Amino acid sequence: MPSADELKSRIEAALPDCTATVEDWTGGGDHFRATVVSPAFDGLSRIQQHRLVYDVFGAEIGGPIHALSLKTETPK
Repeated sequence: MPSADELKSRIEAALPDCTATVEDWTGGGDHFRATVVSPAFDGLSRIQQHRLVYDVFGAEIGGPIHALSLKTETPK
């Protein structure tokens, strides 16, 4: 199972100039909560923003990553 640090690294590698914080929400290694701040989200709907992040993990969502709760925003 991936760690919170691995998820953070993968998000930041896939979305240039973004900052991600990821925590293991339940301590079991399969439910995560992430906040992602990226200029790539500018002008996108919340659904489009979340899709950009979920696409980083593809089929892992619902598998090894059972749940990923997201908060996305653009830099202030």
